[in-house]
Amino acid sequence: IMTHAKKLRQLLKTDAPIIAPGCFDALSALMIEQAGFEVAYVSGGNIAFSKLGRPDIGLVSMSEVADSIGYIRERIDLPLIVDADTGFGNALNVQRTVKLFERMGANAIQLEDQQMPKRCGHLKGKKVISTEEMVGKVKAACDARADHNTIILARTDAIAVEGFQAALDRANAYVEAGADILFVEAPQTVEDMKTVCDTFKGRVPLLANMVEGGATPMGSAQDLGDLGYAVVIFPGALNRAYTFMAKEFLASLKEHGTTRPWTERMNTLTGINDVVGLDEMMFDSAKYSEEDDPLAKDDGIVVT
Repeated sequence: IMTHAKKLRQLLKTDAPIIAPGCFDALSALMIEQAGFEVAYVSGGNIAFSKLGRPDIGLVSMSEVADSIGYIRERIDLPLIVDADTGFGNALNVQRTVKLFERMGANAIQLEDQQMPKRCGHLKGKKVISTEEMVGKVKAACDARADHNTIILARTDAIAVEGFQAALDRANAYVEAGADILFVEAPQTVEDMKTVCDTFKGRVPLLANMVEGGATPMGSAQDLGDLGYAVVIFPGALNRAYTFMAKEFLASLKEHGTTRPWTERMNTLTGINDVVGLDEMMFDSAKYSEEDDPLAKDDGIVVT
């Protein structure tokens, strides 16, 4: 059986880097799938933005992320890389997090070495736990997974706290503890990114995090693949595009009192129902109903 976790491991062995846009709910995940991407990234920062309307400073709980995974997994058929922040506590909390997220549909679970409450990897003022404590968390995560194909992704935020070499030393310790993928957060130059890739080449796949306006130089997936990265995430890009568009749309609506200036840049009711699959659901509904459902007819909904 080709599970999502096996599929993700298979993709990691290909030459081209995996591009994983960040999602924050079932609709954003569905649109990522419909756009033809093979992997989606469930971002804790995105969940903070969308669910709470708050910044990425450790306010999101384990259960809120788990609920989001469940909604997304129910709707799409892509492997999911899931941001589990610090594991929401110590090694025992990490084990509970891994078990829960795996049951909800996560296929790669990302853990970081920040202290709680954590914050976005590209914000100042981060603090990290000891290398030894994080090694214990990585080992605990590996032991907790029900499926040995589930990927444990270890992230270090030490560059901004302890320096570049310390981050490499930590990353090496996390690999030795059993991490399947490494995420060295926020290198500030292409030369540093190349050093990360050269250091771990042939040992473990590496993940690059592209944050618009962040500390790391932006590059295309091809550029990053050439450096040696196996996974490239764009965790907040869709949310940033959405909020930029929404601000312009709402300003137009307030000014004009109508959506007409935006009509060409909007879905109609029929259009949004096409995105979310109304026709398929009405067809399925009709199979279990003795009465004809008007929405199940070929002509669908007519919007005037």
